[in-house]
Amino acid sequence: MVSSNSSVSIREASPAPSSLDTLVSHLVASKRSLSSIEHVWRANEIVTSTRLHLEASVITSARTSFLRAGITTQLHNLQGVHAHSKAIEAEGAEEYGEVLRTLDEADKRLRRTLESLRTTIVEHALRPESDQRKNLLDFVDEGGVDKLLAAVEHSANAAKEAHSELVETNLGFYSDLAQIQNIVGGLRVSLHQPSSKRSAGSFHSDTTPVSPIPDILQSMEDRAKDMADNLESLVKHFDLCVTAIKHTEGGGDAAQRITDDLPEGMAVGQEIASAPPEPITDQEREEMLEVLANDADQVEEVLTEIRNHISEMEGLLENTTTYIAQLDEEHSNVLQAFRHLESLEARLHAFVTQSQVFVMRWDDEKAKINERMNELESLGDFYSGYLSAYDNLLVEIGRRQFMEQQMEKVLQDAMRKLDTLHEEDSMKREAFKTDYGDFLPVDIWPGLTNPPLRFETAQVNGTEKVPDISKSVIQRAIHRVEGKT
Repeated sequence: MVSSNSSVSIREASPAPSSLDTLVSHLVASKRSLSSIEHVWRANEIVTSTRLHLEASVITSARTSFLRAGITTQLHNLQGVHAHSKAIEAEGAEEYGEVLRTLDEADKRLRRTLESLRTTIVEHALRPESDQRKNLLDFVDEGGVDKLLAAVEHSANAAKEAHSELVETNLGFYSDLAQIQNIVGGLRVSLHQPSSKRSAGSFHSDTTPVSPIPDILQSMEDRAKDMADNLESLVKHFDLCVTAIKHTEGGGDAAQRITDDLPEGMAVGQEIASAPPEPITDQEREEMLEVLANDADQVEEVLTEIRNHISEMEGLLENTTTYIAQLDEEHSNVLQAFRHLESLEARLHAFVTQSQVFVMRWDDEKAKINERMNELESLGDFYSGYLSAYDNLLVEIGRRQFMEQQMEKVLQDAMRKLDTLHEEDSMKREAFKTDYGDFLPVDIWPGLTNPPLRFETAQVNGTEKVPDISKSVIQRAIHRVEGKT
């Protein structure tokens, strides 16, 4: 009754039935089994639908793969542009950090110098009596330092702002790239195992998408063929039942009545039922009844196999429908990624321009910062020189004090010698006058009676006296000066 491909086969088993009632029951059961034609029609519809799905999947997959390949290439190029901009960002950050460190060190040095000037009190002996106590910082304009530092800070803030804008632009560009990459990289619809090991209708994600529909279609076609063969076996069994009843006494009317109401599209048995039975031998009838009884036992098995096949095909159809929906969703997402890519490429010029603007702004601000850093260094050197000059001033005062003391010592020495010579000269003049004065006329030499020469010292320039600075102050200044050399 069934095809050779079916799992159900015709077996010789029970003895042939003989009663009309048994034959009629077999015919009725066989008639009911013919309603399985609806499953066969449905199987044909499923196979046709799956073929259409296969055609649609090939077109959709080709379009999606083409778009994905183009997007991937463009992403690679855009990632190169982004990497270049990130390199500019990193280089700018490194240079900016180095400038800040240099600026911070210069500022600290200058602040230390200014603090040293502030804490160095000018010796009171150097200033008029009426002056208040002052430090070295009181004699310079500290406002210039503040203006210079403010200018440096302004340039540094401008550079930081430009760098922050570049960072924000790079972050936004990277976010757009990542969004497109996630869409493209996450779309993979394929099978779980290699074709030799997978079951039809199973899916998985792989690097190379593989369509399951060809295997599913092959499986469906095999099942549909089995169902058609099984239906053909049922039809033959039905014809055999009609023939057997017609060759049974009183069965003609029953056969005609039963075959009048067959399932739609099933035009079998009527001709056999209406035509007079062909003569057969008793042995042929016994063999026919034996086959009929054997096939009747297998009708339900054949129906079960048909139902199983159609159920499996419905499941496979659901898998193909799901797969097609996934392909459509993937294609839709790739189109979305393509639109994102178009939008991103439209902003590419602005992105590249932002990098160039940062480089120009940074170079400009860096030049300003370096110029002011040089001024800051010069100012720091000037203040350091000022502080050092004050220490050298104290050392110079000490030197002048020493020289003044040496001059006074020499002068005092000379005055003592002059006084001794004056006294000696006076005594000898008096002795000469005593010995010879009475004999010499007064007018012979008018200067004969003049007193000896007398010398006095007088300061002819430098009326200001060297300030009276204590030796301890001068000694500390000497130590500081010697410590710097």
